[in-house]
Amino acid sequence: MGTIAGIQPSGSGRRFRIDSEFPLKESRVGDSISVSGACLTAVTIEEYRFEADLSPETLDRSTFSQAKIGARVNLERALRLSDRLDGHLVSGHVDGLGTITGRQTAGNAIIVTIDVAAEVGRYMIPKGSIAVDGISLTINSCSRTNFEVSIIPLTAKWTTIGNKGVGASVNIETDMIGKYVERFLEKGSGSPQGRESNVTKELLIKSGFVT
Repeated sequence: MGTIAGIQPSGSGRRFRIDSEFPLKESRVGDSISVSGACLTAVTIEEYRFEADLSPETLDRSTFSQAKIGARVNLERALRLSDRLDGHLVSGHVDGLGTITGRQTAGNAIIVTIDVAAEVGRYMIPKGSIAVDGISLTINSCSRTNFEVSIIPLTAKWTTIGNKGVGASVNIETDMIGKYVERFLEKGSGSPQGRESNVTKELLIKSGFVT
């Protein structure tokens, strides 16, 4: 995790100064660093601190419009394509906000319920992948406007989700595969001269992409 140590206006955007709990010696200016699920570009880097500029679009789409100095954030460096992939592919492009509406203990896990807008929930499926403040999680169950996830003790300890209560806002990134599938299924979209796509639901079922 890390802590927002400074916030400065930058035109119609903002510049954040963030203190990291791990050394940034392998990161360079220009590298991407995920901050609570939002892909930000490091514009300055010290051993345990970096700065990043947030555009108006990022502020509109994320919880950072309400961020305050001292707020805790999740940090993750960009994946090397040669590395082992754990969890699922997360691009750091926030689709929208969610609101924690439930939190209860079940065995060694915390069950967290999160409400989302229908245009975000449409890309969720039971046992599918979801990123909450940049944390790769598996959806237990879902509807078009909410979903549940299980938080294991290690995740609760190492990320901000362990301390977020009912009413807290979170950044949501849905699984990118669903968005591409929807795009390909749109008639005339993504095909030359507006011709209908050859990708059909029947083809995706036959190929094992959907059931």
